[in-house]
Amino acid sequence: MTVIDLESYEDALATYDPVMGLEVHVELGTKTKMFCGCSTELKQDANSQTCPVCLGLPGALPVVNEIGVESAIKIGLALNCEIAEWCRFARKNYFYPDMPKNFQTSQYDEPIAYDGYLDVQLEDGEIFRVEIERAHMEEDTGKSTHVGGATGRIHGASHSLLDYNRAGIPLIEIVTKPIEGAGARAPEVAKAYVAELRELIKALGVSEARMEMGQMRCDVNLSLRPHGTEKFGTRSETKNVNSLRSVERAARFEIQRHAAVLNSGGTIVQETRHFHEEDGSTTAGRIKDNAEDYRYFPEPDLVPVAPARAWVEELRQGLPELPRLRRKRLKEEWGVSEHDMQSILNAGAVDLIVATTDAGAPSDQARKWWMGELARNANETGRSLDELPVTPAQVARVAELVAAGDLNDKLARQVLEGVLAGEGDPDAVVEKRGLKVVSDEGALGTAVDEAIAANAAIADKIRGGKVAAAGALVGAVMKATRGQADAARVRELILEKLGVEG
Repeated sequence: MTVIDLESYEDALATYDPVMGLEVHVELGTKTKMFCGCSTELKQDANSQTCPVCLGLPGALPVVNEIGVESAIKIGLALNCEIAEWCRFARKNYFYPDMPKNFQTSQYDEPIAYDGYLDVQLEDGEIFRVEIERAHMEEDTGKSTHVGGATGRIHGASHSLLDYNRAGIPLIEIVTKPIEGAGARAPEVAKAYVAELRELIKALGVSEARMEMGQMRCDVNLSLRPHGTEKFGTRSETKNVNSLRSVERAARFEIQRHAAVLNSGGTIVQETRHFHEEDGSTTAGRIKDNAEDYRYFPEPDLVPVAPARAWVEELRQGLPELPRLRRKRLKEEWGVSEHDMQSILNAGAVDLIVATTDAGAPSDQARKWWMGELARNANETGRSLDELPVTPAQVARVAELVAAGDLNDKLARQVLEGVLAGEGDPDAVVEKRGLKVVSDEGALGTAVDEAIAANAAIADKIRGGKVAAAGALVGAVMKATRGQADAARVRELILEKLGVEG
């Protein structure tokens, strides 16, 4: 294989305009598969969730999942698409071991939703409109596990294992129109689009859209054309990219790779490519087939889908507040900057903060704990915020204890540490660790007297008017009380005992 050095990103963009197309597959959260009654529950024994329909056995007849159709319509409406009055399924014919029927039931030229758009916000606040070509229904394939090789891919493997539990799980494929005009920001636009689409899917409640679990994955199509030309270049398709960062890295790498090939006098091959997380590179997969190679024809065993207009309008009226509008409202309600709101979004904390305020915490306290102590713990342990073993209600209780004066910030951090360690709810951790703020005036007075007696020189400075020196005595008291005193009240007591005005 000829190795080609990558063109620098800046030089690539100085000569070429990138054109992208993004195909996102969303695994729907239905209880049963798209065309049969088999369960979609995850992590079951291999091939235990199959039947004659999803295995494509002779004489088995499929039936369309109504919730799958409903979910497709909701997605289409949220993407500002037209909803077809009549559409049908087609057979996409190809052989691959993880496709037990030797065809995939999909939609070809008659999708359920088409001609839409999604406005996405870039990190500097710019809004970029991504036009949607179509959103169509289909079924997922099975899963191949290649054994015996060094890479986990079929090349070099000694044998492969097939699990058909996933075969037939409902998918919605969302295909953009060619994304032009993004220029050097094309990778950023790709990441922002997939991020916004993920938030939208989650808001609709049709899928958890967890990319790391394969519930949402993106194919990144990219081509380059010289500045001033209209004709699209030959595209590559990087398959099954499963994180926002990787979508951005894949687009950037392909821009640099295409430019290097073209500048060296080479020709871009229309092919699928594999993305490698470890270094952000892509490698060749297979030559990309054209649509006619799949020999599409209408699925003879399924009746057309004709959603009643009244049903479509009922679903439209039931759509939740869409993510970008919700973020705008929350930004204004919380009084945060655009940068801070973007940080909250990037951390995956929006819903957690909302749930914490719903549980009674002030929004500033909810943001403080989720974006501070809890975000630090998530980063250190390699987890997302929603994977932490703490609930919004527990965080709200910590905020309540702080507001009541029962905890200070230092103690509150220890309480959260205990909750994360599985020691129980905040109140149980406070009781078990003895973390409540010392509020007994007698005990505080004794601690203050002892600090003054042990630090006579500092006390004299305070009496002489250097009130700022009181901080040293406050620190001594806090140390003596293991951080369990109210620092503000300690300072007041120190000044009172020394006869100094605060």
